[in-house]
Amino acid sequence: MRDVIIIGGGLAGLVNAIQLARSGLDVLLLEKNQYPFHKVCGEYVSHEVVPFMKSLGIYPLEMEPAQITRFQLTSTNGNQALLNLNLGGFGISRYAFDHYLLQKALDAGATVLQNASVEYVNYENDEFQVAWSGSGEGFSRLVIGAYGKRSKLDKGLDRGFISKRSPFIAVKYHIKTNLPLDLIALHNFRGGYCGIVKVEGETFNLCYLSRRENLKISGSISQMEEQILSQNPYLQTLFKESEFMFEKPLVINEVSFTPKNAVEDHILMSGDSAGLITPLCGNGMAMAIHSAKILSQLILRYYDPKGFPRYQLESEYAREWSSKFARRLWVGRATQNLFGSPWASNLGVGLFKYLKPVARKLVEQTHGGPF
Repeated sequence: MRDVIIIGGGLAGLVNAIQLARSGLDVLLLEKNQYPFHKVCGEYVSHEVVPFMKSLGIYPLEMEPAQITRFQLTSTNGNQALLNLNLGGFGISRYAFDHYLLQKALDAGATVLQNASVEYVNYENDEFQVAWSGSGEGFSRLVIGAYGKRSKLDKGLDRGFISKRSPFIAVKYHIKTNLPLDLIALHNFRGGYCGIVKVEGETFNLCYLSRRENLKISGSISQMEEQILSQNPYLQTLFKESEFMFEKPLVINEVSFTPKNAVEDHILMSGDSAGLITPLCGNGMAMAIHSAKILSQLILRYYDPKGFPRYQLESEYAREWSSKFARRLWVGRATQNLFGSPWASNLGVGLFKYLKPVARKLVEQTHGGPF
């Protein structure tokens, strides 16, 4: 009988594994892929996480992550605004960062199974049974769901958002290009927006969110980029003059920003499994790390000899998750209305250019303070 089984080895899953295993719990982490691997992700982390990561010794200083201090916003027709970021952040690829955290989890004593796709989770008599590919099976007192944006497990749990079609697709590349190293940029195009940020080495991450109808109209990813994204002159230059490092883009469908529950059928959701912030806010990675901190601390209290029962663990986690992140997610969904159309994107650029205190306040609303 394990103390905790973690489903998913992204940021939330790995940071949970590190904290819990270091505290002496018997932790099994199941990851469906083989490290290292790429993920569709903005690959920007707000500096709010740095004190916590340094306290655990997991800040990847040796990778020399890009330090981001400025934000650029452009409208669909290329009007631009620049804003200095009070808090800032760092850019790092998930390929490198997740693999780095994997080593920290293994060093902490966690057991990690790769190429282990979870088939079902059953809760009965106050314990969980988890089955995964290759006839794997395990039992635990607690299960953390840290498997990302959506999974077949969500269907099995009949989560509310899973039955609602999402109009968004997300596409990611790594590129080599000539851009400022301290800048994160958000470029609007009709029906979407594209983020660019420096990560480690000579690489930039280019990741965009588009309405699915753009792909339907264009017929292919490449045609969509040529016909729609390139109407923004900044994106036209990027696609023409950059060296693309992937043979083909990474693509995910049905990206949903519908609110989720932090606890489903006694499974404790962490990271994107608990709630997905709109990419324009550039803060999903920081939220995943922070949610893992919150959850692990509560789990350690649960396992303390003077701890509390399961129902209190679940209720306190749901309450604290909502307290820390619900407003951020709401602001992100509301702010998304300023992007993806000519008039709204120009309005957004005007706001960031001429009302900088308001713009900074908007940025602050989607970020937390250092923790």
